[in-house]
Amino acid sequence: MGEPVNRTILLFDTEQFSRRDDVVQAVLRRSLNAIVDQTLVAAGVEATLQYREDRGDGMIVLLGADVAKTAVLRSLLTLTPELLHDHNRLASRSAQMRLRMVLAAGEITHDPQAGTVGGIVGHDLNQACRLLDSDALRDALAERTDEECVLMVSTQVYEGVVRHGYRGVRPELFQRIDVEVKDGVLCAWLHSRHGSSGVPETVDPSQPAQARYASHAAAGAEGAGTAGDARVQAQERPAGAVFHFHGPPRCTAPSSAATSTESAAVRLPVMSSSAASSPTEPRLPTPTPAGRRRESCTGSTGSRTR
Repeated sequence: MGEPVNRTILLFDTEQFSRRDDVVQAVLRRSLNAIVDQTLVAAGVEATLQYREDRGDGMIVLLGADVAKTAVLRSLLTLTPELLHDHNRLASRSAQMRLRMVLAAGEITHDPQAGTVGGIVGHDLNQACRLLDSDALRDALAERTDEECVLMVSTQVYEGVVRHGYRGVRPELFQRIDVEVKDGVLCAWLHSRHGSSGVPETVDPSQPAQARYASHAAAGAEGAGTAGDARVQAQERPAGAVFHFHGPPRCTAPSSAATSTESAAVRLPVMSSSAASSPTEPRLPTPTPAGRRRESCTGSTGSRTR
């Protein structure tokens, strides 16, 4: 028996595989292998960094420690559903394929025996297999009739990768659930394209469903009120800098009020100090030489350059 090593655990299982005849099962197995190949290639996983074990209706894939879980997650969430959609679009009704998927991580020991195939041992692998076979994951896929696959991640993957919000991984689309297995309850995180509440929360099985729905509605109303207050504050806040996306602003004509004020200022007589003391002898305004006065395009109306 070898030493345990840390591996990323990726599990696939085909829905209602045993209800198909042998010919269709063979087609589904080939299609599953092709989908897994393309998913891992897109994630940058080389053949030397993966171990695969055929399980008939599914597959166990172990990835080396050098493989980025973020890349695998992005590929599972984006490419794998598209590949399944392409398959189902061309396949007959009896060959439609939908997948349950689990992404986990943990310590795995290789213990091959002579004359047998496989030989991987580990508590973390056992727990991941129980998540794959759980009623919670089966029910999630059965309820999502418009989706080709459903993904569940272990707590270790969520805490180490998902919750940090790396590129292409949105934690608000994962919901925490308690999965009942034969030896207890496991905490896991179920992905949904439509998301759950803003922050994943623990689902308490002892709490009635009506109470959970009421608390969610109250939280939503509180969030709506906060958003409304924020919008009012944004409207009352004075405008800041204005960015012009179509070039610098052109010099526009001054407003009517500013024009009348300027006109009045131009018509006022210019008087010397001596003339000011003698109001009976007003002087006419001194004409301004041509080209002396000009408008200044400085952005503020009524400015002059002398």
